[in-house]
Amino acid sequence: MQFEVFGGRAAAVLMFVQVALAACGAAQAQDKGTLNPQPLPPLADPSDPALAAKELFGRKPTPAPLAARSIGFYSKGCLAGAVALPINGETWQVMRLSRNRNWGHPSLVRLLERLSEKGTKVGWPGLLVGDISQARGGPMLTGHASHQVGLDADIWLTPMPDRELTRQEREEMSATDMVAADKKDVDPAAWTPAHLAIIKAAATEANVERIFVNAAIKKALCRDARGDRTWLHKVRPMWGHNYHFHIRMRCPDDEPDCKPQDPPTNGEGCGHDLDWWFTDAVLHPKPSAKRPKPRPLKLADLPPACHQVLVAP
Repeated sequence: MQFEVFGGRAAAVLMFVQVALAACGAAQAQDKGTLNPQPLPPLADPSDPALAAKELFGRKPTPAPLAARSIGFYSKGCLAGAVALPINGETWQVMRLSRNRNWGHPSLVRLLERLSEKGTKVGWPGLLVGDISQARGGPMLTGHASHQVGLDADIWLTPMPDRELTRQEREEMSATDMVAADKKDVDPAAWTPAHLAIIKAAATEANVERIFVNAAIKKALCRDARGDRTWLHKVRPMWGHNYHFHIRMRCPDDEPDCKPQDPPTNGEGCGHDLDWWFTDAVLHPKPSAKRPKPRPLKLADLPPACHQVLVAP
């Protein structure tokens, strides 16, 4: 998602609740993959300007052999020179392999490898990595509105087991829902100090600009954090995100085609800043009149350089 919500802005954003829930809800960590992924059928006319960009990028299983760079904004761009996070590492495993979304900017892949090692030093046995980006970034056929430029990654809030998961487990096992049934706090049977430790380890990475979590998780972090709390301002409440946390890196300094998001505010975002998220209107939104779905992005909506990424061999 492109927007963030804080206390005191309820009237301006309530109309977006249903849209946001829909965008965050598709292809979440607990949604099953498949053991027998099938290639998408060829397009009748790939050059049709009316074709949704997701149909084009979703049919590119390999990266563009170009210099690595993130192009455009997190929810409106593409990725050149992507590298794959290996599906197995000593301190990480990639989930939902059938989605082929373990591609990212090289700096993000290095960060994930580094974070997985840091996690083992703070009580987190290893990362279960969900979606990063497609091989050439861009809009996805299902799921995220963001994750288009190779600088976003989802990390399951389920610690990695001490064995290599089977292919079936990677496609079908569910992530852990960290939120209590009333949605007002974390589930005390699931939440542990190690959850705080791994989120803090991610947020204290210099190139990480934001961490998105469910508001109940943000509430728990605010309550449980001790000592240095300066990292809390990077952790932002967002709809969904009760099964995983979302890492967003800032644009690389030497890549002017990458469009940054406004830096997060410096306040912790705790206390009254969270009150709106726990109002009845947000926790239990009323059904609203059916609104038309947003128009899918076309290739022409993306930065011009994304055409070069798409047609590269």
